[in-house]
Amino acid sequence: MFIDQVHICVKSGDGGAGCMSFRREAYVPKGGPDGGDGGKGGDVVLEANKQLSSLVDYRFKHHFKAQRGRHGKGSRMHGATGEDVVIKVPLGTTVRYYDEETRQAGKLIVDLTYDGQRHVVAQGGVGGLGNTHFVTSTRRAPAFAELGEPTESFWLELEMKLMADAALVGLPSVGKSSLIARISAARPKIADYPFTTLVPNLGMVRSGDLSFVVADVPGLIEGAAEGKGLGHQFLRHIERSALILHVLDASGGFEDRDIIEDYQTINRELELYDAELAQRPRIIVVNKIDAPGAAERLEAITEYLTAEALAAVGGNEFSNDYQKPPIFAVSAVTGEGIPQMVAATAKRVHELRTEAEYLAETSRAEKSAFDKIWQHKSKKEVEEFTVQNLGGGVFKVSGKLVERMVIQTEWDNEEAVDHLQRRLDKLGVEKALAKAGARSGDEIRITNRAFAFESLYCESSPDPEEEENENE
Repeated sequence: MFIDQVHICVKSGDGGAGCMSFRREAYVPKGGPDGGDGGKGGDVVLEANKQLSSLVDYRFKHHFKAQRGRHGKGSRMHGATGEDVVIKVPLGTTVRYYDEETRQAGKLIVDLTYDGQRHVVAQGGVGGLGNTHFVTSTRRAPAFAELGEPTESFWLELEMKLMADAALVGLPSVGKSSLIARISAARPKIADYPFTTLVPNLGMVRSGDLSFVVADVPGLIEGAAEGKGLGHQFLRHIERSALILHVLDASGGFEDRDIIEDYQTINRELELYDAELAQRPRIIVVNKIDAPGAAERLEAITEYLTAEALAAVGGNEFSNDYQKPPIFAVSAVTGEGIPQMVAATAKRVHELRTEAEYLAETSRAEKSAFDKIWQHKSKKEVEEFTVQNLGGGVFKVSGKLVERMVIQTEWDNEEAVDHLQRRLDKLGVEKALAKAGARSGDEIRITNRAFAFESLYCESSPDPEEEENENE
């Protein structure tokens, strides 16, 4: 079964809680704190695998949850890290956030294009610190530890786009399936009625020392870009192809269609779907050349393509920009012209593939260097936060580190709450709130917690900036 789009729900593992413990051994009085840290929660990882050809594995299985981190223990025993969940997907899978309520796909997260490529789509929660980390010169026996960081589930849209070198494109019943069956080992369903092909087919083609993968997608009709017919469901699979094999019917079909109009219809649909597709390198394949009247139609399309190419360069056929797409007259039934068409396609694919690989390696090297820079993100960026005045004496504080501090605090433990207040003060949250206009008794909201504001930096106290300037 061919499935090229699915929605899955993922949740990384929660972080394990730190341990509040004191060393208790015979002949060791006042052994001191020895609580271990909680383990990090497991990640949810997507991995591209060239052995897969469809997303059918996720048609019925939609929920994936990584293992939570283990809690810390006494004797400085740290909790184990939760086991990751690795979701294997075919090459060419794009991943986007998905809103289950509106059923709309959102921001692109990653595009998995080469074998073994991995991306963490959900980071595991950070483990809480044990009470050994909170010993100070004045606090010798901290009776609290951090909770683990919880994580939330969310939905993703996985969309697979075939990784073919060349795509057979054309109206229904022009002979695309017959061509792929003739040039490769693929055996699609072939019949003399429209929309015989209901799913894309892939075939491996060899020509001398060269080889390439060709895709046969369902036939396109006018209005396909807006959703008409069957082909619109598979236009996404053409996007990956480096080369388009535009197949035309030299027999005119049962309706005695105009070959030039057929050519224009397909070009128009490709351009409406993605303007870049109209500029994609292509080879024109005029099929059924053995049919009556085929010679006249071949001559007509050849003259049209020549005039079109000349018009693009202002009629100067000696211009360096003058490019007429190669035209091959073939017959999928008799095999006429097939070897020449396959050889030309293999050569062109090889040229495009070599160029693409060079660009990909350059891009990958640049991305690797970029990732290393971001891995060393400054402490200042992590500690950044914002204060928003919601009106009515209510203020909201947002920031990655601030929110994590609140989430990992054990609110039933007064000592832990006091420690949080000191940390927020040290980070500059209280000064920022006072500067934003907060006064004692105002409501402060951080994540899902709300508490009354009590600070030394408000009301009769001097302005925080003035106090800093005086200290300087």
